[in-house]
Amino acid sequence: MAGAGMTAMASSQSAVQHVAIIMDGNGRWATGRGWPRLVGHRKGAERVKEIVRAAPDLGIRWLTLYAFSTENWKRSTEEVLGLMAIFARYIEREADRLAAESVRMRFIGDRSRLDPKLQKLMAGIETRTSAYNRLNLTVAINYGGRDEIARATRDIAHAVAAGLLDPAKITPDMIGQHLDTSDIPDPDLVIRTSGETRTSNFLPWQAAYAEYEFTETLWPDFTPEELGRILSRFGNRERRYGGVLA
Repeated sequence: MAGAGMTAMASSQSAVQHVAIIMDGNGRWATGRGWPRLVGHRKGAERVKEIVRAAPDLGIRWLTLYAFSTENWKRSTEEVLGLMAIFARYIEREADRLAAESVRMRFIGDRSRLDPKLQKLMAGIETRTSAYNRLNLTVAINYGGRDEIARATRDIAHAVAAGLLDPAKITPDMIGQHLDTSDIPDPDLVIRTSGETRTSNFLPWQAAYAEYEFTETLWPDFTPEELGRILSRFGNRERRYGGVLA
């Protein structure tokens, strides 16, 4: 668990309830050491455990992690299959600990393309941890923001075509209710590791007013201490949501 120093750091931070992270740099971390890319992904999964464990002591109630995008299918078959095995292994090995630490785990993204065994594991841990709320952990697998919005739009279009919805009644709130994150608050802060400064189709609707932080650190090297420093900087930002300060 996080130490007293991190708890003290969290106490001085502005309230940040939802942090979303684009976990980037696993492959580069491994290849830079002359190792296969999957070694980096396995190391990245270990880092996930550490960040999840530390998050509540840093004041985070909602943590969303970008694990696999709709574009990641373009990678080699070996890497994709290896990633899917890592996801399954994480769920199997972490289920007891997540439940013991009152962490709720859920997933966003289009599950239809995933292996049925993995889908079953995902549904199982969602059910098992559904009553917990010390930390709400959301993992995006086969997720793409544009795909999510397209799926939401199709749902709304079907309701209009069936005569169940007046198009004039469609509002941003209604669209939000059809997204994968309908019962999850919008992120306050989005972090991307590895030095890249793209958002890569991650939560484009939900992060419209989020603050962004880009760090050079590769994901396997991203520590709870660095997360704490980023949260401290977040506490000094002025969030106006399109308005002006009084």
